[in-house]
Formats: sequence, structure tokens, C-alpha cells
Amino acid sequence: MSNIIESNTMEEAYLKASKKLNCSIVELDIEIIQHPSNGILGMFKKKAIISIAKKNEKSESKTTVIKNKSIETVNQENIQKITEGVKKLIKASCYNIELKKVEKYNENTVAIFLDGEDAALMIGKEGYRYKAFSYLLYNWANIKYDVNIRLEIAEFLQNQKEMIKKYLEHVIQKIKNNGRAQTKVLDGILVKIALEELREEFPDKYVGIRTAKNGGKYVLVNDFNNKKTEE
Repeated sequence: MSNIIESNTMEEAYLKASKKLNCSIVELDIEIIQHPSNGILGMFKKKAIISIAKKNEKSESKTTVIKNKSIETVNQENIQKITEGVKKLIKASCYNIELKKVEKYNENTVAIFLDGEDAALMIGKEGYRYKAFSYLLYNWANIKYDVNIRLEIAEFLQNQKEMIKKYLEHVIQKIKNNGRAQTKVLDGILVKIALEELREEFPDKYVGIRTAKNGGKYVLVNDFNNKKTEE
């Protein structure tokens, strides 16, 4: 029998699913129905919604949910509309920036590539303008076309990815040695990159974002069924 789980984050939804069916998350067949979104100024907020069932169970109700919610949301029509929208946004801005290309990154994500004379200005000190612009694009595209956005400005994202991968080397080794570890508090885009890298490295472990006492974010890795997970 399949079940629908709603929560504020994907990590909370996974943990609820594990508790509800009394098993490890690796034993679950999970389909993501809706990704969470904070919205804009409190509006358009979305919860994480997943459909779950034990892997050895088949459910007609689960199949119905999947049919009603297409897994692949990135198509040529959406890419074209997003391209037109980004061009209008750039034209209305004060930056000398050019849209290089918009393409499919995966089934639910569109990659946007920007570059130009004002690329550094658009990124801003410590990437604060990059984060703001990326957040703006994500909320627009997610609400209107139900897709995620991966923004690259003059290889800023790639450089950040290379930097965080180097930092994660000792974290990955610690996880291999001890079975668990956590990153230091990371800024905005870095915590998301770390999350992606560690989930790819450890697909059979719980990898989630946690909030420190000072409000900063870090990535925690441990076993799915570890009851001593940090709060």
C-alpha cells in the first residue's frame, strides 16, 4: 500500500516515511510528487510531498499518483519560455550580461548560462547577487513551469563546486572511517553543492541539511536508521 507524506523539507519527509512504515529509508520506494519551496515573502510556499511504499509492494494508488504528476517536467516548450523570460529580465537589468544558452540539465532542472562584461558585478561579493538572482529565477520557474534552475554565471558555479569538492575530501574520508560526519557551516550555494556531492558519494546513507544554533546550515551524513541523528 502506498502512502502520501507531506513535510516542510525533503529530509523531514524521508524520516516521516521511514517511521510510518517502520523500516529503513533504503527499503522504501519513493516518488517525489512536489519539491518544497519557501516562496517569496511568505507567498507561494510549497511543502515537500512524496508517495511511499515498501520496495516489495506494488500499489495501484501509487501508479495513479505518478500518472497524475509527470516525473519529467523539462521539455522544449518550457525551455523556450524560460529562455524568453530570462532575456526579458536581462534586458530590464542594468548589467551588461548575455544569455549564452538554456538547456536541459536533468528531468526536472533547466541549466541557464550567463556571461559578459558585468559578470563579476552580477555575482557580487561572496556571491550574494548570484544567490539573489538564482533564488529569483528558481521561484519564478518553479511556480510557473514546475522546474528547478541551475544558474551558471561566468563559471562561478563550477569554481564553487571545485572548491567545495576539495574541502569535502577529508569529510568523505571521515565518513568512510566512522560511518558518519558533518560539514562545517556553509554559505548558501555551498551547502547545496555539498549536499549534491555527498548524496552522490553516499547513496545508501542519510544526507541532509541541518541548521546550527547560530542559524547557519551544514550537511549531516549518517545511516538512515540511526536513531542518534543530531537535531
